[in-house]
Amino acid sequence: MNDFESPQIFDGAVIQDEAAVSRFVSNVFSWMVAGLMLTGVVAYYVAASGAWSLLISESGGMSLLGWVAMLSPLAFILAMNMGFQRWSAGALVALFLAFAVVMGVSLSSIFILYAGTTIFQVFGITSLTFLVMAIVGYTTKQDLTSFGQLLFMALIGIIIASVVNWFLGSAGLDYIISIVGVLVFVGLIAYDTQKVKRIGAGVEYGTASATKLAILGATSLYLDFVNLFLFLLRLFGGRRD
Repeated sequence: MNDFESPQIFDGAVIQDEAAVSRFVSNVFSWMVAGLMLTGVVAYYVAASGAWSLLISESGGMSLLGWVAMLSPLAFILAMNMGFQRWSAGALVALFLAFAVVMGVSLSSIFILYAGTTIFQVFGITSLTFLVMAIVGYTTKQDLTSFGQLLFMALIGIIIASVVNWFLGSAGLDYIISIVGVLVFVGLIAYDTQKVKRIGAGVEYGTASATKLAILGATSLYLDFVNLFLFLLRLFGGRRD
């Protein structure tokens, strides 16, 4: 879900100079930040307005609307990746923004479960960690491809363990999953940043293809940030009483 493959961009591509690569990477991060801001605004509005209660059924479980909000982001990710060749640049941008909105709805519960100061502090830690690892990924000369493949396998393990623990409800296992999750997404930030840099070196900046690839890159880094934030929140947040 986090990873995306775009081998076609290097077919006959001319390697871009450093300035063009920097512009492409900046564009990717600009879209990522825009998506995060949109998600944050929507999440806060849904929580503050009380609309989040529509996501909860009368029995206290997830309502039908709640399940839709929770599963919709995955549908958007699949649509963006599987329809990459078919979608226009404008359509892909619209899908990304819609994805950010739906993510805001699904994440609105954190404003109910955690204090505002806690969310702000963990967001700050996440932002600093993301910045450091993005710089590492951009500047390192080491090829992180093999490292990324190991991280992706670990991510699959986290997903499986999370599903199992959804039935078990083990606090100990949840703690272990959160620690491993933090480590995995810290590594993925560096890996995905390097991958974005390489894509920028093999695509002509300013074209529709470059815009589409920038959106996919922004989505990948967006997911790294959000997942790191959520795992850190689970580790250090401390829920409201």
